[in-house]
Amino acid sequence: MKVVRLALVDPKDSSRASLKNLLLGIDAVWLEAECSSYDYFFDVVTQTQPDIALIAIDSDPTKGLDLISQISANLPGCAALVISGSQEGSLILRAMRNGAREYLSLPLRLEDFLSALDRIQQTTHSRTDEGRVKSAQVVTLAGVCGGVGCTAIAVNLACMLAQNQRNNVAIIDLNLSLGDADVWLDVIPDYTIQDVADNISRLDYALLKRSLTKHSSGAYLLPRPVQMDERPAISPDELRRVISLLKATFTHLILDTSKSFSPLDIAAMECSDNVLLITQLDLPCLRNVVRLMQFFDQRPGLPEKVKIVVNRMGLQDANISLNKALETIGREIYFQLPNDYVSMVESRNNGVPLLTHAPKSRITKAIENLAQLLDPPVDDDEKKSSEPAKAKKGLFSFLSSASR
Repeated sequence: MKVVRLALVDPKDSSRASLKNLLLGIDAVWLEAECSSYDYFFDVVTQTQPDIALIAIDSDPTKGLDLISQISANLPGCAALVISGSQEGSLILRAMRNGAREYLSLPLRLEDFLSALDRIQQTTHSRTDEGRVKSAQVVTLAGVCGGVGCTAIAVNLACMLAQNQRNNVAIIDLNLSLGDADVWLDVIPDYTIQDVADNISRLDYALLKRSLTKHSSGAYLLPRPVQMDERPAISPDELRRVISLLKATFTHLILDTSKSFSPLDIAAMECSDNVLLITQLDLPCLRNVVRLMQFFDQRPGLPEKVKIVVNRMGLQDANISLNKALETIGREIYFQLPNDYVSMVESRNNGVPLLTHAPKSRITKAIENLAQLLDPPVDDDEKKSSEPAKAKKGLFSFLSSASR
């Protein structure tokens, strides 16, 4: 289920608090705003533009019904969901005639709310092309040791994904001490993840979006703090909240972690759909792959997300064959990236992504293939139309070599 942004109005403090507690426990919902007055709620909804307006009408049914009409007439992108302790047929009928998409009874049960949410999304999707949009994908990249190219891959993968007009991509630099995603993109951000953490208690979509810096490739960046500090810039729970809100508006989140595998890094992995574990074919790296997989095995749900990516294939200093590496780590290789040190260093030093600096290089083509593997077509028609091109260009030639 896609994350939806919701605004709530209920003048009764007790029931509003109960509703808020229920909503905050649902990963698929971001509570964008809450209001204690019918008189101000339309302005709140107009300003925040949520997907759903949750309206408790019992305090003043007349004002509540008028509010439903006002939202339905002026904000077609916002679905009105009504809750009430009354099951009077005439009231339900009036609410639906005024534009309510659902009418639920109080006390609100979780299963009833989730069912209504699902029906609203399905109806919305059936009326527009939005139904073909994929849910947000979160990809975390983690290096098995320093210098394996984790940030280089993260930044260039994000820029490549952003080339698809359907995609809206954000990078979060979680290497809070020594992260350099901003260097790779040659941007000087106005805000960092520290600013987001400092305002976490009043964080909303508008504030978070202003904290992101947009690159010319189309990708957005939330960089590491400017100053090094002993206190953590952001806690795991705060990170989960940031990711939840970003998933409501971005199709892809690329998280670049530190090499410490701290609680913050693990929280990022747990929130992810895929974890790309970046390694090279040398003994220290492969040894760390084995250690890390043993570490991940202790965390339910995490091992199946981890995909091993071998970087710098063909590096002359590497004297371990792929077959020997497979035997050592006891797992399949998800993807291989070729060694192209010159293109990577020039790209970094110039602050220009590979797709601009070296669009025809082997490493650029390989990252394009990786992006396509992680971002498949949204429907069967698009998939069928793209298959001949893939076959002609041999887009997965690097991947196929991993299985040999």
